[in-house]
Amino acid sequence: MNTVDLHTLTGAYALGALSEQESAEFTRHLAQCQACTREVRELQETAARLALAVAEVPPAGLRTRVMAALPEVRQLPPRGRHATAPVVPLRRGLRHRLPYLAAAACLVVAAIAGGLAVTARNEADQQRDRTVRAEQQAAAVSALMAAPDATFHTTALKGGGSGTVVASKRMGQTAFLYHGLPKLSGQRVYELWYSRDGTMEPAGLVETGSSSGAMLLTGGPEGADGVGVTAEPPGGSNRPTTPPLAVLRV
Repeated sequence: MNTVDLHTLTGAYALGALSEQESAEFTRHLAQCQACTREVRELQETAARLALAVAEVPPAGLRTRVMAALPEVRQLPPRGRHATAPVVPLRRGLRHRLPYLAAAACLVVAAIAGGLAVTARNEADQQRDRTVRAEQQAAAVSALMAAPDATFHTTALKGGGSGTVVASKRMGQTAFLYHGLPKLSGQRVYELWYSRDGTMEPAGLVETGSSSGAMLLTGGPEGADGVGVTAEPPGGSNRPTTPPLAVLRV
């Protein structure tokens, strides 16, 4: 077998599909070929991940049932003294198995590597977007709190927690600072509202899962006499569906 043939056996070797003679010859090749050694290691790691993904815990009592059934299992008759296993020539065996093994290994590696790369890239992009938004929000809230005409109004919410409304008409912005908000049942969310002449207008949703933090409201405080907080269905509502947990002056 030449060196070119050996380079094509990484997938078959990683899956344990080579004969004893082929495996021994390829093992000697690995000692001299770093590229094949690296590829075999990656393929073996991929195969291990696939095995873990479909692994199942055997049901209780399986070993006991198997051991109890052994006396009833008929054994194979011994082979003849001169019987020998059929020997498949190395090149012919490779010629038949190699295309399928190589194709299978390539598909497995491509599918998993592609999926992991896409997932990692998406998660990284999402985390980067969240970080950027959080930094921008924090900078905006800090600037609002430092405004010369900023007003602060704090109150406790029904059910727990407290909230503070910071508003600046000069900057045209309002922020809601909250602390110790309890988790709502039924996947409901905290929603903020501007109160203008008795009409409640949506002003944003508090980040789900966060009991303390700060956020800018959608829209400015012009013409508003208060900011309300309610518990709404997932995604929020166009109109309050529950009595306010608090209404803070602007």
